Amino acid sequence: MAVAIVGVIGTLGGTLLTQSRADRTKRLELEVMAQQQREERQHVERVRRAEQADEVQRALLDQRRACYVSLNTASRQYLTAQVNLQHALRADTGVEACLEQLENRRTAHRDCYAEAQMVVPSAVLVAASTASRRLNRGYGSLMQMLASAPVAVEALEAFDEEVQTAWGLLSDMRQAMRRDLAIDNVDQ
Repeated sequence: MAVAIVGVIGTLGGTLLTQSRADRTKRLELEVMAQQQREERQHVERVRRAEQADEVQRALLDQRRACYVSLNTASRQYLTAQVNLQHALRADTGVEACLEQLENRRTAHRDCYAEAQMVVPSAVLVAASTASRRLNRGYGSLMQMLASAPVAVEALEAFDEEVQTAWGLLSDMRQAMRRDLAIDNVDQ
C-alpha cells in the first residue's frame, strides 16, 4: 500500500511539477511577448512623432519659402515703382499713374513685410528690415520731391544713389533668404 501511495503521489507530483513548469514557461513567454509589444508600440510612437516633426518642419519651410517669394517680389516691385516715378518726374509726364502704382506697391510691400515679421528667422529679418527701411526712405524722398514742385533735377539725380543702395540691400536680403532655405551653400 505504501508503495502504491508513493507511486500515486509521485505520479501526481510529477504531473503538478510539469504543469507548474509549463505554466511558468508560458507566463515567461507571455511576459516576453508583452515586453516586445510595448517596445514595438514605443518604436511606432517614436517614428510617428518623428514623422510629425518632419511634417511640421516641411510646412514651416514651405511657409517661409512662400513668404520669401512674396516679400522679394513686393520689394522689387516697390523699388521699381519708385524708379518709374523718378523717370516720370524727369520726363514730367505720367506722374499720377506712377504715383498710384507706387502707392499700390508700397501697400503690397508693407503687407508682405508684416507677414515676414511673424514668419522669418532673425538673420533674414535683419536684412529684410534694412531693405524695407531703405525702400521707405526712398519713398519719403520722392514724396518730398513731389511736395516741392517743381522737382529739382539735382534731387532726382541724387535719388539714383538711393536706388543703387536699395538694389544692393534687396540683393543682401535675397541672399539671406537663399541661405536660410539652404539654396546657396554658405561655404562656397
